[in-house]
Amino acid sequence: MSASSSPPKNEAAGPREVDAAALARHMRRLAQAETPPWLHLEVATRMAERLPIIKLQPRRVLQWSAFLGAAGALLGTTYPQAEQVCVEPSALLLARSEAGQKRAWWQALRGDAVVAVEAAEAVASGRAELVWANMCLHINTDLPAALAAWHAALAVDGFVMFSCLGPDSFVELRPIFERMAWGKTAPEWWDMHDIGDVMVGVGFADPVMDQERITLTWSDGNALLRDLRALGGNMAPTRFKGLRGRAWRQKLLNELESLRAADGRLRLSLEVVYGHAFKPKPRVQLTAETSFSLEEMRAMVRRSGA
Repeated sequence: MSASSSPPKNEAAGPREVDAAALARHMRRLAQAETPPWLHLEVATRMAERLPIIKLQPRRVLQWSAFLGAAGALLGTTYPQAEQVCVEPSALLLARSEAGQKRAWWQALRGDAVVAVEAAEAVASGRAELVWANMCLHINTDLPAALAAWHAALAVDGFVMFSCLGPDSFVELRPIFERMAWGKTAPEWWDMHDIGDVMVGVGFADPVMDQERITLTWSDGNALLRDLRALGGNMAPTRFKGLRGRAWRQKLLNELESLRAADGRLRLSLEVVYGHAFKPKPRVQLTAETSFSLEEMRAMVRRSGA
């Protein structure tokens, strides 16, 4: 497999649904894999290239869905003085991250950094300066709730940086599945502009959204299917939910031949969405009669720059 990138393209978003049962099944399988998905490390590296635009040096970093995010070493190098916390959305992934943080006695003597591990529901409010969420938002069954959880975890002026798949991912498979009446190939993921709107709705300030088209190529269909399986699986509620046999797999391999380009390789494209936003100071809620202490008034004047 090889990859290249090209300018992004805007498309309208479709329904935002992920099959919860299919998601749980795929998460169990990925939690038991030897390594995180191959694409996640590549996207984490690309996302990290955007960190220099943020001048804040966080003291506490939450790596949301840390094991599958595959960015622990990268964030440890970028922010060596920060407390790193691996946040996991499931018990299996929590156990995987905990096992990965066990240190030998010589590491403890040398003073190697300890990485904390927490369940998502146990994350303390308002303590993190950075929430880093690589390639996990598109597999969330409730995107607004996920964004609200990140907002709650951040301290004022802290920021979130995330990546996820966009609705133009795997578009080349759609004509094949439609022609063969095989159902949906994947959920119709959120458009980046709509994600930005939801971010504003849960309290983030001035979200910056971007997208990138990545082209993946393979020499044969078996390699393509193996790599796609390593990413998870089809979580579309309208997918075909019956068992597939060898005959169907061979039909699929035959149909995938239509994806061959002039160079003889099979091609699929991914739309990767990137975003970041800050948590602003809370606005003062004014009522018909609002009271402030003298110190509160002075603080408001200082913040306004008056």
